[in-house]
Amino acid sequence: MPLPMVQIVFGIGIAAFTSDEVALEPQVFLAVIACLLFLDGWRIPKDDFFRDSRPILGLAVGLVFMTVLGLGYAIHWILPVMPLPVAFALAAILAPTDPVAVSAITSKLPMPKRLLHVLEGESLLNDASGISAFRIAVAATMTGTFSLQDAATEFLVSALGGVAAGVTITLAILYVQGFMSRRFGEEPGLQVMVSLLIPFGVYFAAEHVHVSGILAAAAAGITMSLAEMRGTSLAATRIRRSVVWDMLSVSLNGIIFVLLGEQLPAIWQSVSLLAEQSGSGNPAILVGHVLAITAVLLVLRLVWIWLNLRFTTFRQRRAGDDVARLDWRIPAAATAAGVRGSVTLAGILTLPFVLPEGSVFPARDLAIFIAAGVIIVTLIVASVALPVLLNQLEVPSDDHQERLDAARALAARAAIRAVEEALHDQSEGRADADLYMDAGARVTEIYRARLNAGGFGTDEAAAARHATEAERLLRLKAVRAERNEIFRLGRHRRISSAIAQKLIRELDIAEARLTSRA
Repeated sequence: MPLPMVQIVFGIGIAAFTSDEVALEPQVFLAVIACLLFLDGWRIPKDDFFRDSRPILGLAVGLVFMTVLGLGYAIHWILPVMPLPVAFALAAILAPTDPVAVSAITSKLPMPKRLLHVLEGESLLNDASGISAFRIAVAATMTGTFSLQDAATEFLVSALGGVAAGVTITLAILYVQGFMSRRFGEEPGLQVMVSLLIPFGVYFAAEHVHVSGILAAAAAGITMSLAEMRGTSLAATRIRRSVVWDMLSVSLNGIIFVLLGEQLPAIWQSVSLLAEQSGSGNPAILVGHVLAITAVLLVLRLVWIWLNLRFTTFRQRRAGDDVARLDWRIPAAATAAGVRGSVTLAGILTLPFVLPEGSVFPARDLAIFIAAGVIIVTLIVASVALPVLLNQLEVPSDDHQERLDAARALAARAAIRAVEEALHDQSEGRADADLYMDAGARVTEIYRARLNAGGFGTDEAAAARHATEAERLLRLKAVRAERNEIFRLGRHRRISSAIAQKLIRELDIAEARLTSRA
């Protein structure tokens, strides 16, 4: 069972055994999501993101608006009691996918790398387009008027303004941060705190000027990633920041799905009343409506993906490229991976309670129930279908290992040059020059071995990598033995606690480095 499902069940258990209901503040909830999108933008592979920008934008913008139109009319046809503008609003907030749930489900499955990057990029951008379309539909419900030109202008201003706000504010913060670090020295704890505040500051600043805070946070994350390549931060800052953000990501993702589960019992208790409001009078029929709406949502996604893949194949053939036969499981997996989650829940809860003239907002509770039902059904579909579709899928090999070896070789050559220059500067005219030469020889030997590991033929390189892996495992065993001995000495008071803590930290970092190379 994927982790999000476990967390939802845990939330249901909390609601079942406690009497206090958690009141969700949707704007705060969206700020939490903006924080997670900031992290996704920070960590998403930029080369893959920009390389696949066309299919990503197609899914994040084209598919969203196709979903709003197609699913909106379908919802109004299935549930005539729901006015068409409200049906469009529900369809818009059902359009964005949830990257957290997808990554949790596919983490141990052989998902093709390129497909995974496209899905990550889609979920990074489609939140903004879905929420913008949702707000336009809600405004049409509140005012009773709709203008396609005004809606398109509002979307463009919101999207472009959000990107501009995210990039500008982040660059300004990084400039001030860099100036203070050069002037007063870099404090890792302060740097980590600033990185935690950036997504919230960017989100609320963008929302204050009525542009997309969600897209601003994602743009801020991408900007942080590109700025980080300057390499101006201390190693200690990067290590601590990575650890803190890993912890925050796990915590916020868990909170989101636990709160989703906590809301479900209260929503389910009103199912009889909602069945009457829907005109069916039967809760089972209302559940059938949820399944039908989910089916339409997934069919629209499958049609869009299939047509885009066919168009891409057609263009490649027109260009004279060799085109491999498309496995039907690829579009099927991409369709099943369209899980709805936190953005859908947070967005639907922002529906107003009353219209401007004082009457009740039409079908509000029904829309919330449908949205919650679609979230659960898409999670179940992905949990069941993706393992079946991906377990026997042949994942095409890429040149990741070759590119990794090439990068390590370039870094090793730079290291050897730096050591040789340092030896020349430090040993010249010194009586103990032999000591420096011996030390330099030992250091350069490590890097020459790394160069040799990537410079042989295929079989020899594989053998060298196996030897390196054996060495890594032995060094890992030695580091753990060292640490156990330090713990033993500390327990028996043969060394002070300060010395024990310092040595244990050094060994923990050494183990983390050896483990990360696995």
